[in-house]
Amino acid sequence: MNKLSKSSFKIPELTPAQIVGELDRYIIGQSKAKRAVAIALRNRWRRQQVTGSLKDEIYPNNIILIGPTGVGKTEMARRLANLAHAPFIKVEASKYTEVGYVGRDVESMIRDLMDTAVAKIRAEQMRAIQSQAEQRAQERLLDILLPLPKSARKKKPEGDDGDRGLTIEQHRTTREKIRAELGNGQLEDRTVEVEVEEEPYSTMQIFSPQGIEEMGFNLQEMLGPMIGKRKRRRQCTIGEARDILLSEETDKMLDMDRIVREAIFRTESMGIVFLDEIDKIAAPGGQTEGGPDVSREGVQRDILPVVEGTTVTTKYGQVKTDHILFIAAGAFTVAKPSDLIPELQGRFPIRVELEHLTTDDFVRILTEPENALLKQYTALLTTEGIELSFTEDAIREIADIASRVNERMENIGARRLHTVMTTLLEDILFDAPVMSKKKLAITKPFVRKTLKDIVEDEDLSRFIL
Repeated sequence: MNKLSKSSFKIPELTPAQIVGELDRYIIGQSKAKRAVAIALRNRWRRQQVTGSLKDEIYPNNIILIGPTGVGKTEMARRLANLAHAPFIKVEASKYTEVGYVGRDVESMIRDLMDTAVAKIRAEQMRAIQSQAEQRAQERLLDILLPLPKSARKKKPEGDDGDRGLTIEQHRTTREKIRAELGNGQLEDRTVEVEVEEEPYSTMQIFSPQGIEEMGFNLQEMLGPMIGKRKRRRQCTIGEARDILLSEETDKMLDMDRIVREAIFRTESMGIVFLDEIDKIAAPGGQTEGGPDVSREGVQRDILPVVEGTTVTTKYGQVKTDHILFIAAGAFTVAKPSDLIPELQGRFPIRVELEHLTTDDFVRILTEPENALLKQYTALLTTEGIELSFTEDAIREIADIASRVNERMENIGARRLHTVMTTLLEDILFDAPVMSKKKLAITKPFVRKTLKDIVEDEDLSRFIL
């Protein structure tokens, strides 16, 4: 593989309207939020087109998404990262602690983002070399099943059978016959002996200036030739041996230096960090008088340099955070964005309030997205040979029940549909393997009959829905 000093990866050229259109396939409503994130993604592409020193001066406008749980905040950020083919990580602000406390430090989110980028690019490289690695693994497998005759290993003239084994021509013919049998899957259960390298890689927790981190180390690389490569022989089937050999050949062909360089470039230029529950580290009304709130402002101050732009040390090298896009989210039911420290507020100039979901939104969520809930349950029951269908008035009733329960109790947005659907279809899901009736239509009377007692009983509703 060619060594690349600069990444050749380009951010997909999607217009804001195209980005919103893609988000519409999975997320219902929230047009303001979709426009904001679409502009943010398009600006990343625009920055890549800028030449000269000004390019480094163009920083992303970080976003705060304000809204209750279950309205699409996380899904929006995840789909956005998929569109950009960018490294993405979702973290919860509440799990970080101020420096000096036991727990994870905020810089670990960038290390996790780098791990994600390396894994993503490694998978891309593996797909690119898959065919070649499979061919190499096949040849090694053939060598195990039919080793070269001694005459060939000693470089004797072709046809010399002085070792009383196969001639070169016989070996070639037999090898092609075995190759065909392998291709047809005739030898998958045959047992062979393969030589595998023992993995010296292990993981341990260390205490570092950056906090408690998991660090992997490779004993072979540390000690080098002093200990040599340890190998052992293992009995396994042809199918298992193929997987082992394929893994070894893939690792040999991967250029980890190139993968790491590419990962650093994508993380620094296109990485997206979704910082959820940011409202949990904001003290309501600016309260800072000890108690459980004692470290909230400290966590904010630790997050600030990461969002502003700093250099984080990872096991792959130094990573700059200046151009990473941070999308924060929170319900802000108790605290408000203005309760964040002023410096952190300034680093999230774009604030979008997401809308509460209505009954009409629930109807669309149940039916329109490509991963709509009704499509999921229909697909699940198809595996049992059951054809499940929903009438329009039944769908409207399900949406109405979910909306009413959200109003009476905690508003958990579209997640309420999961609890309602699971309760509605519980008996069908349980009895599906032994049901004789293979066509089921869910109607409005069925929905009302199944959920009536639960919805009307306040205590039962709180317990089940």
